[in-house]
Amino acid sequence: MGMKGGGGGGGGVLGGGVNNRRIVQRFRQLVTSNASSFMGWTQYHRNNISFQTSSSLTPRKGYTLLINTWKREDLLKQSISHYASCARLDSIHIVWSEPNPPSKSLRNFLTHIVQSNSINGREIELKFDINVEDSLNNRFKEIKDLKTDAIFSIDDDVVFPCTSVEFAFTVWQSAPDAMVGFVPRVHWVDQLEGSVDRYTYGGWWSVWWMGTYSMVLSKAAFFHMKYLDMYTNQMPASIRDYVTKNRNCEDIAMSFLVANATGAPPIWVKAKIFEIGSSGISSIGGHTEKRSECVNKFVAEFGQMPLVSTSVKAVDSRNAWFW
Repeated sequence: MGMKGGGGGGGGVLGGGVNNRRIVQRFRQLVTSNASSFMGWTQYHRNNISFQTSSSLTPRKGYTLLINTWKREDLLKQSISHYASCARLDSIHIVWSEPNPPSKSLRNFLTHIVQSNSINGREIELKFDINVEDSLNNRFKEIKDLKTDAIFSIDDDVVFPCTSVEFAFTVWQSAPDAMVGFVPRVHWVDQLEGSVDRYTYGGWWSVWWMGTYSMVLSKAAFFHMKYLDMYTNQMPASIRDYVTKNRNCEDIAMSFLVANATGAPPIWVKAKIFEIGSSGISSIGGHTEKRSECVNKFVAEFGQMPLVSTSVKAVDSRNAWFW
């Protein structure tokens, strides 16, 4: 594993052997120095918003695939068929918010896929999390019976090689309070309106141009299961209401929540992305403006800008020509 400083300045590159261990140790210190304690309950106060979080001393082995889908059974089948073959996958939870329950044929197909990959003593759990209300907040609803601390949140229309997923999981294990993901995004101060900062949301090309990022999107990211409870039960209801009403920005809300709790940046893992579906809401006109509105709305709700920018990225040097 290599930790690389990005940006136009061409930051230093470190990786492998002793350097690898030092980097992991240092990165763990960087993230967890401001992050929550794993020794029981910790209370966070950020202006008028406080969160509580708890977790075990040592992350439980394996991870849960939390996949969001909507009326695209063919894509769901492709995604589950792929990720079921990943070595450290422990369970699969499908966020189902459609008006009709999943069909028997779909259940049978996915059950067969999971069972065919449950070999050599390995048993993969498959569950549909059925929701009555159609809301983007459903993807972050608290799940009471999770078997793992690690959540791999993914959309049904993007696929990453298992080697990349397993590498990202290893990175997350070094900093389990952080969000560790494949899709970076950035924000910046656009202009001053009186004494209030106005923020702008930037997509991939802004990340590439600026050499920094402050979010990793939950369409492909690892995070600790405790954040599901914090999103559902502790984050201001006004933020969830805004997400439901506007059908957008649940991923930004999660980034705000994690950054507010840890005071640390996320970790971007560089990997190849395979998009297997048609373009989504990000291709609709005015998308960036709407996302910027979300950022400024959430800043007002949190009472501050909690997002932390960084230029560090994690690169699997085994699969990279240059790292």
